[in-house]
Amino acid sequence: MTTTTTPATDTARTTALTRLTALGRAELTLLSRNRTAIFVALFMPAAMIMAMKSTFESIDLKGTGLTVAGAALIGGIGTVLFQAVYMNMVAAYVARREELVLKRLRTGEVTDGEILAGTALPAGALALAQSAVIIVAGTAFFGLGAPDRPELLVAGLLLGVVLLTALAAVTSVITRTVQTAQLTTLPLFLVSMMGSGLFVPLEIFPDRLAAVCEFLPLTGVMTLIRTGWLGASEGTNLLGAALTGLVWTAVAVFAVQRWFRWDPRR
Repeated sequence: MTTTTTPATDTARTTALTRLTALGRAELTLLSRNRTAIFVALFMPAAMIMAMKSTFESIDLKGTGLTVAGAALIGGIGTVLFQAVYMNMVAAYVARREELVLKRLRTGEVTDGEILAGTALPAGALALAQSAVIIVAGTAFFGLGAPDRPELLVAGLLLGVVLLTALAAVTSVITRTVQTAQLTTLPLFLVSMMGSGLFVPLEIFPDRLAAVCEFLPLTGVMTLIRTGWLGASEGTNLLGAALTGLVWTAVAVFAVQRWFRWDPRR
């Protein structure tokens, strides 16, 4: 049976795409004017990779299936996702809310989901581009080889962008100003750095602690990224990692739909 697409459907899809593109272009313009955000997004991950490389040289990685370079660069990708997407988007959502931009956008044809997604497009694209640079550099200069399972790597990166965007929208609810965003983003950042396999591979933790850390928001994402690039280590549960990331994403999206603030906090 042949399905015929009506002109009205094509127009609706084109309009939605046009609205998202317009929002993304406007946000990209604002992002390009924020020199601090650009500096943090572009240069902080490189500094973090160097710091992590020095740290990993003093850690016994035997039994983890990781080299010093591999651990540092996987951590670098996680840092890129946090810096470019999560931290940047919390500040962006708060700034647009307090400047009444979000409220004005809701008076037009654009939907709530399109507003949030369109605002996040440049940050997501920046994170994916930086991750690609890290992967190319790791393959060309650090001897890590090409991605073992590219489909898992791409899935992990995309899931990370979506999850962190949703978590950024949730965090913006409790963030009063752009300045306080530096504080409200710290808990998730620190917990994920230590317990989601960014700074410290879970394999070196005691079994019970590692089992608890597997349920943290970013652990599933990092497991997919690491497996997609470097291959699966012994005992890796890819289905569990994917489900963990998807469940956290669903919870975050529900929280955004329920509690996201569109009006300024005054």
